[in-house]
Amino acid sequence: MQKLICLFFVTVACIGFSVAEAQQNKKPNVIIIFIDDMGYGDLSSYGNTQVQTTNMDALAAKGTRVSQFYVNCPVCSPSRVAMMTGQYPARHRFYTYLAGRKKNAENKMPDYLPATVPTLAKLMKANGYATAHFGKWHLGGGRDVGDAPLPTEYGFDKTFTSFEGLGDRTLTMADNLNKQSAELGRGNIVVAPQHKQTEMYVDSAIAFIQSHQNQPFLVNLFTNDVHDPYNPADGGAQQYAAVTTNKEQQKFLAVLKDLDNQIGRFMTALKNMNLLENTLIVFTSDNGPTDWPFYYKNGGEPPCSAGDLRGRKWSLYEGGIREPFFVVWPGKIPAGKVNEKAVMSVVDIVPTVAALTGVKLPNDYRSDGVDESKVLLGKQANEPHDLFWYYNNEPVPGKAANISPTLAMRSGKWKLLMEPDGSKKQLYNLEKDHKETTNLVDAEKKITTEMTKKLAGWYKGVVVGNAPAGMF
Repeated sequence: MQKLICLFFVTVACIGFSVAEAQQNKKPNVIIIFIDDMGYGDLSSYGNTQVQTTNMDALAAKGTRVSQFYVNCPVCSPSRVAMMTGQYPARHRFYTYLAGRKKNAENKMPDYLPATVPTLAKLMKANGYATAHFGKWHLGGGRDVGDAPLPTEYGFDKTFTSFEGLGDRTLTMADNLNKQSAELGRGNIVVAPQHKQTEMYVDSAIAFIQSHQNQPFLVNLFTNDVHDPYNPADGGAQQYAAVTTNKEQQKFLAVLKDLDNQIGRFMTALKNMNLLENTLIVFTSDNGPTDWPFYYKNGGEPPCSAGDLRGRKWSLYEGGIREPFFVVWPGKIPAGKVNEKAVMSVVDIVPTVAALTGVKLPNDYRSDGVDESKVLLGKQANEPHDLFWYYNNEPVPGKAANISPTLAMRSGKWKLLMEPDGSKKQLYNLEKDHKETTNLVDAEKKITTEMTKKLAGWYKGVVVGNAPAGMF
C-alpha cells in the first residue's frame, strides 16, 4: 500500500510538471484588460486614497508600469479601434463614439468598423491562437444599427458583450439602450443587473481558457462597470459614506472595488490552471474619467479621478488621454519597475504584442505604432516618436477648463494643441509641466512652428486625406 501511495504522488507530480512544462514550451498566452473610463488616478497604486485596489495593484507590481502611456482618443469607440487595429482611429473615420445612424452621419462617421480591417485577433488566430472577446465592444451594433458585423467576424472564436455590440451579450433592460439592443436580436441574450456583468465576463473568460489550454490564447477582458451611471450591488455604496459625502463617488468606489475583486478572482483562476507564468497581461483604460455637465451643478464635482492631470474624458489634455498602463510576463518583463521616460500609446499594442509572442506581422499590414517590446523587456530605452490626436469635441467636457482644441501632438517632451485652422495654439513642456499650466507658444516659437507644420500635415493626410498607415 505504501508503494502505491508513493507511486500515486510521483505520478501526480509528474503530471503537474508536464502541464507546467507544456505551458512554458508553447507560445505565450495574451490577456488584454481594457477598463472603460478609468482615470489616471483611480488605482490606489496611482494615488487613490479612498479605496485600495489591492488586486490590480498586486498585478501591476508583478510587471512594468509605463507612466506616460496614452490612448489615441479621449472617448471609447475610437480608442477601441486603435487597440484592435494598431492604427489611428481617424484612418477609419472614427472621431467620437458610435451612436445611432443619424448622429453617426452628422459626425461623418460610419455606423460600424468594417470587418475587413486588420485586427490583433485575426493576426493571432492565423498563428494558432484561440481568440475571445468578453466585455464592451462599441465598434458597431446597438441603438438602431442592427446590420453591423458580429464581433466574431473580426477574428474572435468566442464573444460575449453588452448593449453596444451584437452577438451573444448580457443586457440589464434598465434603459432604452439595452431595450433597443434586445430588439435587434442576433445573438443569445442574458438579462442580468449591471453589477453582475463583470463577474459574467470573468466567468466566460475562465471557461474559454479552461477549454483551450492545449493551445495559446488571446483573451480580451473589456470591462465597463466603472463607466457611469454606476449601479453597485445593494448596500455597496453605503460602505463608503464615511469616505466621501459625494453620492456618485460612493457608488463609483463600490463598483471599482468590485472590479478589483473580479480581477483578483480572474488571476487566481489563471494561477490555479498553472497559466500565469506563460501569460502576457496588458492592462490599461480607454479614456479618462467622466465629465458630464450635471456633475458640476450646485458646486458639485464629478466622480473618479485623473490625478493631478488637467482634463478628463472628451479632452485632449493629459487627463483625457493619459492612462494607467502596465504589462506583466513573469520572468520576461521586469517586475516592480516603473518606466518614467518611455512614451507609448495604444497603437503600439499590436506590433509590440506580435513581437513579444513571436508572431510575424503580414507584409501588407502597416501600423501607426511601433514595436516597444525591447523597452518592456528592459533591454533598451524608448526611442521618441511623434504621437497625434484628433477629437471632434462631440461631446464636450462639462467643465470649460477641460475643453481642449481638436488637434494635439506629442513630440519628445513637447505637446502642441491647436485647431485645424491653426488657432488656439497651446504648447507645453511636459517634462516640467505635466499639469499643462504654462502655454509656451510665444516663448518657444521655433518648436511651435515645427510642430504646427507636422500636426497640420498629419491632419490633412490622415483625418482629411487617406495617407497610408505608418506614414506619420
